[in-house]
Amino acid sequence: MPSLVNMTTKTAAITAVGGYVPEHVLTNAALEQMVDTSDEWITTRTGIKERRILKPTSLGTSFMAIAAARELIQKKDINPATIDLVIVSTATPDMPISSTAAYVASKLGTTNAFGYDLQGACTGFLYGMSAASAHISSGRYQKVLLIGADTMSSIVDYTDRTTCIIFGDGAGAVLFEPNDEGLGLQDEVLRVDGKGREYLKIEAGGSMLPASTETVAARKHYLQQEGRSVFKFAVSNMTDAIEQVLSQNQLTTRDINYVVPHQANKRILDAIAKKLDLNYEQMLINIERYGNTTAATLPLLLWDFESKLKKDQKLLFTAFGGGFTWGATYLTWAYNT
Repeated sequence: MPSLVNMTTKTAAITAVGGYVPEHVLTNAALEQMVDTSDEWITTRTGIKERRILKPTSLGTSFMAIAAARELIQKKDINPATIDLVIVSTATPDMPISSTAAYVASKLGTTNAFGYDLQGACTGFLYGMSAASAHISSGRYQKVLLIGADTMSSIVDYTDRTTCIIFGDGAGAVLFEPNDEGLGLQDEVLRVDGKGREYLKIEAGGSMLPASTETVAARKHYLQQEGRSVFKFAVSNMTDAIEQVLSQNQLTTRDINYVVPHQANKRILDAIAKKLDLNYEQMLINIERYGNTTAATLPLLLWDFESKLKKDQKLLFTAFGGGFTWGATYLTWAYNT
């Protein structure tokens, strides 16, 4: 597959970053009082020390998405009316219907934009980067606002120690704009495998198993995952996707300034780094403070580490999520902070 940069006259570059995490902190010590676990058990298996929780949950994912986008808009001094498109990557929309992106766009004052939700689970933001780049490279759009946001506390069972220790809430946003220097999104490898629905899912609430008193009583509206299988598939598939992107662009891991990986589990990140012989300084990691915020992990990494990023640096994004969904994306950074 040829590099995307060769297919278009202009590349699509990230030109601004914003983020938001809720004020409420759920520590490992607090979880010790809720389920049979310990700080040592959680830390050694996941690398997580604390995660942020939206209070009250009824504020919805849109609350965090709007907050992250507003920070970006204010920081870059953007007139919201100049934004052409708002994409919200989320596995936890405010409602099954209607669109979270439509509400977010209206609240932001993007009066000339259209918008849509994108559901790729933990890979949602990576898929959103592809969509945002395609819209920009079409030549019809100049400013695409991509938001990754998830209220995982709304779908986590806090009696299940295998899942409740992992997930947190948060939102991150980036702005994509055309770039005349060839900087921005260069290439991608994106994949799916439907057999993954058995290993990472919410069983009820969809068309196959609509909500009922029985599904609620059976706790089928909470996230379920088979950890060992997810770990195995995540490490192998993300590694394969990274290696393919590097090969397609005649790069080695030593050419990459930073790897921006989905923050699923510290042991997954360690395994990928070992398989690819990465220097640990190349890996951007903040899982210890936020846990797994699903579609928000990648933009929250950019938000946290924006000061480290310099123009022309090579970044490699990767993610893996329910479905299964996964991929890797190669992007060159377009500005100095």
